[in-house]
Amino acid sequence: MTDTPSAQNYRMPAEWAPHAATWIAWPHNAEDWPGKFLPIPWVYAEIVRHLSAVEDVHILVNNPDAEDRATGQLRRAGANLARLHFHHWPTDRVWLRDSGPIFVKNPAGDIALTNWKFNAWAKYDNWRRDNQIPQHVAKLYAMPEFCPEVPFPHRAPHRLVLEGGSIDTNGAGILLTTEECLLSEVQERNPGLGDKETTRTHLEQAFKNYLGIDQTIWLNRGCAGDDTHGHVDDITRFVAENTILTAVEPNTHDENHLPLAENLDRLRSARNLAGDPFQIITLPMPNPVVFEGQRLPASYANFYIANNLVLVPTFNDPHDRHALNIIANCFPTREVIGIHAVDLVWGLGTLHCMTQQEPA
Repeated sequence: MTDTPSAQNYRMPAEWAPHAATWIAWPHNAEDWPGKFLPIPWVYAEIVRHLSAVEDVHILVNNPDAEDRATGQLRRAGANLARLHFHHWPTDRVWLRDSGPIFVKNPAGDIALTNWKFNAWAKYDNWRRDNQIPQHVAKLYAMPEFCPEVPFPHRAPHRLVLEGGSIDTNGAGILLTTEECLLSEVQERNPGLGDKETTRTHLEQAFKNYLGIDQTIWLNRGCAGDDTHGHVDDITRFVAENTILTAVEPNTHDENHLPLAENLDRLRSARNLAGDPFQIITLPMPNPVVFEGQRLPASYANFYIANNLVLVPTFNDPHDRHALNIIANCFPTREVIGIHAVDLVWGLGTLHCMTQQEPA
C-alpha cells in the first residue's frame, strides 16, 4: 500500500522525543466527575502551568465564554499565557489521549497525523464531537491526514477504532498493547475484523502501515478499575528504546496481583528487534483508591513525558515517593513533578489520558 504512512517513511515517535506542543481539552462535563467537578479545572490549571513552562499547549474549549473562564483560572494559577492556544471545538469529553490525533513523523522531519475512529470506548453514545478532533487539527495545520482502515475483498473497508491510551511505542518500531483492550470479547471496538487471531493479524498490519511498527508486544490485562478494558498506559510504558517500566502489585490479595504478574512474565520473555531482552523496571501501584464504593484506575504509570519534564500522578499514598524516585531515575535529565490526582482519577483517567503530544 503506497498511500500509507509507513510507505512514506512515517513512524510514530516516542513520547520523550521533542514536542512542538501538548494538546488537551478543558474540562466541562460535570457528569465525568459526578459530585466532584469543582476542583477539576484547578487541577488542569496546575498541569498547564507546568506544561506551559516547557512547551506550547493547545486547549480545546466549547465556546468563547469557556475560553474566558479557563484563561482567568490559568492566569491565577500562573500559567504562561503566551504559550497557550485556544480552539473553539466542542468536545464530548476531555480525554485527548484517546480521541485526539496520533502524530507520525518521517526522517525529513515532516509531520502527519493518523485519524483513527473514536467511539467512546464502545461504552457511551455521545462520541461524535470527539471523533472529529483529528480532522480539525489536520485542517488547522493543512497537514496530511491518514484514516486507518482494513481493506476487505468484495466489501467496504473497515474503519479502525483505536485509542491512544491503548498503545505505547519506543519510537523505533516496537509497540505495547493489551489483549484485554483490543482482542477480548468484552470490548466492541472492531467487531467486524473476525475472530481473535484474525483481529490480531489485522491490527498488527495496521500498526505497521499507519504507525511504522515492526513488532507488537501483547500483554494480557490492564489494571483494576479501568473502564477502558485494559489500556496499556495505566500499567506498562516504554521509558527508553530498550527499557520498559511496568506496574506490579505484591499483595496477593489485591485483584491487580495476578494480571500484573502475568504481564511481567510476558515482558521478561519478550525480545527486541535484535533478539535481545528488554531492560524491565518494576513500578509499584498505589494502595487502592476507592470513592463511593468504586475502585478507581489509580496508577503511577499514567505519567506524561513533556519537554524536559515528566508529570506523575500521586495519590496521598506511601508509595508516591518511591514511584517518583523510580520514574526520576528513568529520566535523569528531566524534572519529575508529582500532580495530586485523587480528584482527577474519579473521572477514570489522569495525566496521560488527558494529554496528546505533537512532535517537533
